[in-house]
Amino acid sequence: METFNFLQEHILENDAVRLNPMHHQDIDKLIHFSEQQPDLWKYSLQPADGLENLKTYMGHALRGRKEETSYPFIVFDKHTQQIAGSTRFYDYQKTHNTIQLGYTWYGEEFQGIGLNKQCKILMLEFAFEKLGIERVEFRADANNARSIAAMKSLGCTVEGILRSNCAALEGRRDSIILSILKGEWFGGVKETLLLRLSSVT
Repeated sequence: METFNFLQEHILENDAVRLNPMHHQDIDKLIHFSEQQPDLWKYSLQPADGLENLKTYMGHALRGRKEETSYPFIVFDKHTQQIAGSTRFYDYQKTHNTIQLGYTWYGEEFQGIGLNKQCKILMLEFAFEKLGIERVEFRADANNARSIAAMKSLGCTVEGILRSNCAALEGRRDSIILSILKGEWFGGVKETLLLRLSSVT
C-alpha cells in the first residue's frame, strides 16, 4: 500500500467521470456555478457563492493540499464533456490511517443522474485499495436530507449526531457522522455499490 503523496497529480477516472486535481486556474471552470447557482452551498460551512467566496473556498482547499491534509478534485462528466462540480479528501490522519470525504457539490444539471456514485466509488477505491485507509468518514449538516440520503446510498453506516459541534453561517449546526470501514468495503459495500451503478447505466 502507498502513502498518500500529495505532490503527485492523482487522476481518478472511469467510463463516466474523471476527477482532476484542483488548481488555482480552475476558478474559470467553476465561476458560473458560483454566480448562477448560489444555493449549492446552502448547507456548507464554507460557501463558494460569488467570486470572492469561490476564491476563498479554493484557496482553503489548495492550502490543505500543501499542508498534506486535503486533496481537492474538479469533477468532469464524460457524458456531457462538461465540468460538473468538485469534491475532495480532507482531514487526512496519517497516524490513525483515516480520512474524510466531502466538500462535494455538483451543478443542478448534474444532480440525481448517478454522477455522485461514480465519483465516490473512484475515491473509495483509491482510499481503501491503493492507500490502505482503515476508515473513511463523511459528515453533513444534520438537516441536509439530500446529502444524508446520498451518503447512505453509498453504504455508509450512521454513527450519530455531534450536537452544536461547529459554527455555521447562521448560529451553530448539528453534524451527522457516517463512515465506511475497510473491512466493510471489501466485505460487501463495494459489490453492492457496483450493482447499484450497473442498474442505472
